[in-house]
Amino acid sequence: MSDPSASFELPVRVYIEDTDAGGIVFHAKYLHYMERARTEWVRSQGVGLRAGLEHNISYVVQKMNLHFRMPAKLDDQLLVTAELKAASRVWMGFRQCVYRADDRQLLCDADVRVACVALDTGKPRRLPEKMQEILKNFV
Repeated sequence: MSDPSASFELPVRVYIEDTDAGGIVFHAKYLHYMERARTEWVRSQGVGLRAGLEHNISYVVQKMNLHFRMPAKLDDQLLVTAELKAASRVWMGFRQCVYRADDRQLLCDADVRVACVALDTGKPRRLPEKMQEILKNFV
């Protein structure tokens, strides 16, 4: 398990498929990068998402507030963070940042709330016990 005081970091390279005709990262791609970082954070805590699906559990973004500060460009190496800031019985709140790796320039940051839902109905449900135990180490 990772250090609860540390923010999780995922390295990401910007590819041509991520950019517009001018080589600037398309704004929606930042959502993809952040999704990957949150998913890898969960995986780093020993929680398998496939196992959750087998137990009728899914996680959905309920709320997101983004601030685009500077553009990422083709071939940039990025660091995408995921830091758990708050949690309840049914949701987790993350602070996420996208930095250019070489100079740690902040490019985009977001506050993200991820809710736990029943896969079959889409209705809110309690986070699994294992996840609740993990969250206690962070908040």
